[in-house]
Formats: sequence, C-alpha cells, structure tokens
Amino acid sequence: MTNLLGHDANIAAIRAAADEGRLHHAWLLAGPEGVGKGLFARAAATWLLADGAGPRPAGPGFDVDPSHRIAALIAAGSHPDLRIVERLFREKTGDRARNISIEQVRTLNTVFATTGSMSPRRIAIIDAIDDLEPKAANALLKSLEEPPTDGLFFLISHAPGRLLPTIRSRCRTLRFGALDDAAMDRALRAADPDLPDAERAALIAAGDGSPGRALRFAGLDIATIDTTLDRLMGEGDPTNAIRNGFARSMALKAAQPRYEAFLDRAPSRFAAAARRRQGAALDDAITAWERVRQLCASAVRLSLDPQTTVFEISGIAAGLAPATGSAKDRT
Repeated sequence: MTNLLGHDANIAAIRAAADEGRLHHAWLLAGPEGVGKGLFARAAATWLLADGAGPRPAGPGFDVDPSHRIAALIAAGSHPDLRIVERLFREKTGDRARNISIEQVRTLNTVFATTGSMSPRRIAIIDAIDDLEPKAANALLKSLEEPPTDGLFFLISHAPGRLLPTIRSRCRTLRFGALDDAAMDRALRAADPDLPDAERAALIAAGDGSPGRALRFAGLDIATIDTTLDRLMGEGDPTNAIRNGFARSMALKAAQPRYEAFLDRAPSRFAAAARRRQGAALDDAITAWERVRQLCASAVRLSLDPQTTVFEISGIAAGLAPATGSAKDRT
C-alpha cells in the first residue's frame, strides 16, 4: 500500500495516460509543502517501472506488492532506471545543502543516455525543483527541450510561480491541494498509530491540510502553544505572568525544536485572530500579524535570543486583547 490520501484524481491522470500510451515526458507536481507530492512521485515511479517491466501490478491506484522485484529494488535504492535528485546531506554539519547543483542534474544523463535496463521506461524525480541553482535549472531545461525517448521527469514544486516559465511550459501540471481533516486523520494514523487522540487532533489543526507539516510538530505540545497565544490575544496578561512563564519554557537548549515550532506556528495564530475581527480591531490584528511574521522569519537566521523573542511575541499577542484596545506591545 502506498498510503496516498486525497490525490485520487492525480493518480487517475497518470494511470489513464499510461493506459492510453500518452505519458507526458515531464510532470510538474505543484502544491503546498508536506501534502504528499514526494510520496506521490515515488509511488508513481514504482508503479510505472513495475508496469513497464510487467506484469502490471494488480492492486488499485499505485499499489505495488513490496515483494515485486521492481518494488524491492526501488526500496533498496538500487533500481538502475530511477534517479532521485534532492539537496545533498552534509554529514559534517548534519543538514542539507542549500541548493541542488548542476553536477547533480548532469548525473541524470547516465540514466537517459541508454535504453532502460529492466523496461523501456527511465524516470527521474527532482525533489524539489525549487531548490535548483540557476545553472542547474538551465541544464534541466535542455533535457526538457530534448526529452529522451521513454524518459519521464517528476518535478516537485512548492512554489511553481517562481520557476522559469520555459520549464513550466514544457510540463504537464498536476495540482495538489491541502487535505481535508478526514484525510489528515487517516494520514497521521498511518504515520504514527501510537499518537494519542488529543495530540492527533491538535496536529490536524496545526497542519493546515499538510501531513508533513503536522508531523513536524509531533511531540512538541503544539496544543499548548496554540492555546497560550489564543489566551493572550483573548484575555491579555496584565501581570506578565503568562508571558514570563511561556518565554522561560522556550529558553533551554533542549527546547529548541519546540521554539522553532512556535516560530512556525505563531503567524498562523495571529492570522486566525485577524479573521475573527472587524474595523479597528482588524487593523490592529493585521499590524500585529505583520510584525510577528517578520520577527519569526528572522529569529533563527539572526540568532535572536529565544526567551526574549517569545516574550516579545507574547506581548504583541497580549496587546490584541479587547481590554487593551491596541496591538501595541507591552514591555
């Protein structure tokens, strides 16, 4: 089973194209980050390569029995006709490179220079095409302009509007939207069957239709972050007791993942507060949202002190409480 949820129309589009012998050489998988585009590309590649090698997988959608020889090779990362390109992991720093390089894109030539080893099809997945450095994007464009016979590209994009128009024009676009709550619930249950019901509900609310985003918050008590910000915006904090306690809880080095989740989540809570307001209160909320959005975006990059940052954002939240009548920060 592929555990693909909420993307039935896109699965049907690939299968229909294969059935009718009109598979486009480049598919742009476009939509929000974390909704399953990467999983979709890998599942589609597995199904197409298994279908090409025969016999066609008997299951629905992109389901391929894990014991199928093609599925086993792909799971082991050793299928000769599939290449996945993504930002390289750097062991020394424990993170990934900022971009996908031109050298990485050029390695695709080894896949497409000869006929397929196990079927006519050869497939490249770029996850994500948004990460290509300019020279790499130009190198890819050349391949798209002169597509290899029986070669397919799955190009994953979280921001397709930023891509070169010449790349977009050579692709067939599949749109991926946010999942509804029911699909989110199934996705989270499949990813982590041991999640308590209350945490799963909080993650569904915080995920905004993206299982990947929701799972990044797992184990970080995202519900308390939400409820604390909502309480500050609803009731204020005349004695600063809530602000101080909240800020101190983010101060320890061990709290860094939760602090980063707070920075990710806070702008959404301010945006939600703005949607519930009108008139001057709405103006205040929009101003507060903009301040918080900018602060959260720069906090890690500028190495701002976590305790001070949380205290400041909490003050902006408290300033939105009806009793204050203003979005001005309490200091």
